[in-house]
Amino acid sequence: MFAFTVARRYLFSNPLQTVLLVAGVALGVTVFIFITALIAGLAVLLTDQVTGNSAHVTLDPPTRVARVLPGAQPIESVALVSTVQRRQIRDWPRIEGLLRAEPSVIAISPQITGSGFLVRGEAVAQVEVIGLEPQGIDAITPISSKIISGSNALGADGLLIGERLAQELGLYAGQVVLLRTERNAERQLTVKGIYRTGLQSLDERVAFLSLQTARPLFDLPEGVTKIEIKLNNPTTAREEADFLAEATGLRAISWQDKNLDLEGALKSQGQTGTLIQIFSLISIVIGVASALVLSAYRRRPEVGIMRAFGIPSGFIAWIFLLQGLLIGLAGAAIGCATGYGLCTWLAGLTRADGTAALPIAPEQGGYVAAIVLTTLGAVIASVLPARAASRIDPLEAIQQ
Repeated sequence: MFAFTVARRYLFSNPLQTVLLVAGVALGVTVFIFITALIAGLAVLLTDQVTGNSAHVTLDPPTRVARVLPGAQPIESVALVSTVQRRQIRDWPRIEGLLRAEPSVIAISPQITGSGFLVRGEAVAQVEVIGLEPQGIDAITPISSKIISGSNALGADGLLIGERLAQELGLYAGQVVLLRTERNAERQLTVKGIYRTGLQSLDERVAFLSLQTARPLFDLPEGVTKIEIKLNNPTTAREEADFLAEATGLRAISWQDKNLDLEGALKSQGQTGTLIQIFSLISIVIGVASALVLSAYRRRPEVGIMRAFGIPSGFIAWIFLLQGLLIGLAGAAIGCATGYGLCTWLAGLTRADGTAALPIAPEQGGYVAAIVLTTLGAVIASVLPARAASRIDPLEAIQQ
């Protein structure tokens, strides 16, 4: 306790220097928290943008490869893909039942997908056709809330198309259009609704119809071409995909594997944030070390007197280590409070359309890490001044 009292008196003997030193540490911690919250917020925003209108895990039919019979002459095996019969998931109702029993799965959408052409007079547009169950139209992509004309009621001959596709063909809700599929099947359908998601890939080239309407158009009387899944935690999609692939025997693809460029960008973004955090901690260490080195030099006579009275060198070193500890704790506490307040204020700023002006997550500022690392860094920074002070020769110091 006596060492603590001495360390505190040393700090308060020059209040302006101590205040500036604590303010410098607090500023470094504020930057640390701001960068951490910003990186986390950007990661959440990008993940939501990618997964908000797409599946977290997609189940596809397994790829069958020709095998070499036992005892046969070794030959190179090749994948045999039929150009007549489409690969499909025939027992999809059973698999859907298994998926619904999984607590991590929150939405399931069996689909028949394929390509085709929408024909209106002389205007022709290539489209990706998705056939799904009408009651599950919003399971993966929230289409109903994006309808700008008409309704989401597909029915037996209904079709939902994007705003850009409708503009390209001059279509409107209630108009009849011809759909010609890749299987040379065609049928006249009614545009029940027009949606606008803001995603060009959807608004320009995707048409939705009911699963039963899609079956004869793509020659799939029983099966489906894929099953899309939403999870309660998108970040676990890769692990869930591995589990579902083993449980169902199908090919399971996570959204991360479909967006490797995004994953790489998030990693690079995180590494950049880590570098900025490291530099913030280095500036804290340098600031504390330089201030305590100066303090140790200025207090050489006092240290020499204490040593002359028989105070051990370990006690002297402990005084300077406690100064570093107090500076680190005070600066970290003030910096965490300031950083949280700054991040909360920035998170509340909005644009004219009501969206957040800055993607920042105040609750993910890494406050515990900031306090621990800052305090540890300040203590480490005080090691050199502490060793220098403990090695002062009493006679030489008193003579100065």
